[in-house]
Amino acid sequence: MIEAKQGVGRVAAFERIDPAFQLTVRDHVYRAIRSAILSGAFATGERLNERQLAEQFGVSTTPIKEALRQIETEGLVETLPRRGIAIRFSMQWAEEMILARAALESMIARLAAKRIDKPSGAELLATVDVMKAATKSGDADQLIALNETFHDHIHRSSRCGYLAKLIERQQFYDASIRRIIHLDPAERQKALDEHTSIADAIVAGDADLAERLMRNHVVRSGETYLSIVFGKQKTSE
Repeated sequence: MIEAKQGVGRVAAFERIDPAFQLTVRDHVYRAIRSAILSGAFATGERLNERQLAEQFGVSTTPIKEALRQIETEGLVETLPRRGIAIRFSMQWAEEMILARAALESMIARLAAKRIDKPSGAELLATVDVMKAATKSGDADQLIALNETFHDHIHRSSRCGYLAKLIERQQFYDASIRRIIHLDPAERQKALDEHTSIADAIVAGDADLAERLMRNHVVRSGETYLSIVFGKQKTSE
């Protein structure tokens, strides 16, 4: 397990891959390294050693190189001439990502409030009810899955094609953030309260309120992530 602290990743113990899953090696490596970066396991500017990573995963350097090339297209790492690959991800990068997601999600929530039908509204409220039970039991893994289901419901209800496409590349960012945040019982309860209010506003057709609540929710949870990963002091709530 990778700790959410800067600089921990230099000796991170990545799991070796079972040979039976060789067809998905590149995807596995890509997801694991990307998640480690977003969880703060590597310091900004830290260089990655492809051979060392290959040894940790128990694979050749080929899937490592392919995964890093893909991660570089997302701006999380960069190739330095004659110096290898370095971590580009930083607190500033994370802040910008959070603000971008807040803008997109809030607009999607606004449109969902205008376009949602009764069956979809009932499904969204039912998801919130399941989230209440999972919050009470402290099942973080279930809550992470339900969180994704909740936002997927809103995306579908909004019938947004363009905005939904823009936010696709942030989905794995969100999973990394949620896994860190849901370890804290107080944060789990805050998230539940916010999700409940957002769902109620959408089902009630209150577009202004749905937009505002969603933006506040994404920014607040993002600040929690920044506090955990980068040690940034949170603003007063």
